[in-house]
Amino acid sequence: MNSTWLDMDVVVCGGGPAGINAALAAGRSGAKTLLIERYGFLGGMSTIALVYPWMTFHTVEGKQVIAGIAQEIVDRLQAEGASPGHVRDTVGFVNRITPYDPEIYKIMIFDMLREAGVTVLLHSFMDEVHTVDHRISAIEITTKSGRFKITGKQFIDTTGDADLAHLSGAPCLQGRDGDKLTQPMTMKFRMRGVNLEKVKQYMLDHPDEFYKKTPFAELKDLPLSGVLGYYKHWQAADLPINRDQVLFFTGPGADEVLVNTTRVQGLDATNVNDLTEAEILGRKQVRMVADFMKTLPGFEQASLSSVGAQIGVRESRRIDGLYTLQLDDVIQGKVFHDCIARSGYPIDIHDPSGKGVTAAWVKGDGAYDIPYRSLIPKRIENLLVAGRCISTSHEALATTRLTPSCMATGQAAGTAAGIAVKHGIAPSEVRYEELQVELRKAGALLHNEDKR
Repeated sequence: MNSTWLDMDVVVCGGGPAGINAALAAGRSGAKTLLIERYGFLGGMSTIALVYPWMTFHTVEGKQVIAGIAQEIVDRLQAEGASPGHVRDTVGFVNRITPYDPEIYKIMIFDMLREAGVTVLLHSFMDEVHTVDHRISAIEITTKSGRFKITGKQFIDTTGDADLAHLSGAPCLQGRDGDKLTQPMTMKFRMRGVNLEKVKQYMLDHPDEFYKKTPFAELKDLPLSGVLGYYKHWQAADLPINRDQVLFFTGPGADEVLVNTTRVQGLDATNVNDLTEAEILGRKQVRMVADFMKTLPGFEQASLSSVGAQIGVRESRRIDGLYTLQLDDVIQGKVFHDCIARSGYPIDIHDPSGKGVTAAWVKGDGAYDIPYRSLIPKRIENLLVAGRCISTSHEALATTRLTPSCMATGQAAGTAAGIAVKHGIAPSEVRYEELQVELRKAGALLHNEDKR
């Protein structure tokens, strides 16, 4: 092994939305922070798999419940002309969505991390974890320069697949109860040359072909941000893809859309053979769907312009933490004493084996709390988890997996790690009251705080 060592206060594995926000929070706390990413750029599913737009920072009534570093990122993108900010969701599934230019985001986020004093290692694959007495003593990464050994006081798993937690011996779960199947993977792609005015007019003329919650009364005066439907066209096409409608979002270009319609089911994103097959099937489906899209009104002159660098993963491994967020916690809008983030995104389960999507909306004020305990795995004392792989049930994961929620839990994990380093304690010993004070100082919204 290469003799190179790095010794850090906080080591963050995974440079997606959760990892970026965790690293920013930890770095700003004064902790010597390292962010490790296997690709040559940051952004996770947002950039690697073209997950777009970010949805949602708001409740279905339009109240903002996620802010902090996540909102700071949106503000900076707006200042760069790379996002319109939070706009009305013309699909109607949520109230607000947040389009952004992923290429500008890739560049801008490095500036923010350097400002926070965070060290970034790209092209680095974490593949070995050493533990002593229920603590991670070191991790090893494979790089173009050989093997590196990295030590740290606190570690944060933002890999999406709970890779660090799994390799450390922390207990993990996967999929739904019983058959362990996960939500399907999707290969997303963009098309250019779309006549969006023609698409909108077709929607207004044929409302029965589109999602029942589409805000048709507002649509004439709104810029089109997303479309769900074309039911008759999809049914007539009879493609070998197990879903029942077309979904796409507009932008960032004026004639551009992001298509979220392929569906690869029954494969395990943590199994290399399954993941290979998913990539192959996903790209075959992209070609089928792109050809189909050209038959739709407004897409006559459209062409395929880009495809994700990898297939998008909704669900894989997740930790079995000190508290497992449940379906009822979400639907009832449960309040937790150790709340570290809130979300207003509904339950959104893409069927692991069928065609449909199961949705359920949050009651009460439209938002639920995510407790700090859901970020703390069992068994490993100096590890925090954020993003898609926090401790939830299969059903609750269907909301916490969304990007703004991942950003919020990332900020919480990075802040907690900074506090743990400062006091020389384990994350489980961090007082949630102190964590909440620090999160609020950094603009996070907890419980009934309001932001419009």
